[in-house]
Amino acid sequence: MVWENKMITYDDPDEEEEEAEAEEEEEEEEEEDLVDPLEVIRAKCEETEHCVHYKEKLEKCEERVGSRSSTEEECTEELFDFLHARDHCVAHKIFHKVK
Repeated sequence: MVWENKMITYDDPDEEEEEAEAEEEEEEEEEEDLVDPLEVIRAKCEETEHCVHYKEKLEKCEERVGSRSSTEEECTEELFDFLHARDHCVAHKIFHKVK
């Protein structure tokens, strides 16, 4: 009798669990559909001629540093040049996507 009263008062606990699981699945599907516009714009900007030039310099530096067993050389300058060029491109495009 007590169990039946709880079911009447609080509904069936199994139904609540099923509803919660269904809601979680819907939220996961919605999250999967979301695409960060910043990532899309960054990818497009990395393909521009200006960024490709700096990316090639960075890759050459990384190959040069990676081929040596002991070196003090780092590719910090090349990395900053590439990121600056990419972010400059992104800055001009990202605000059209912001609401």
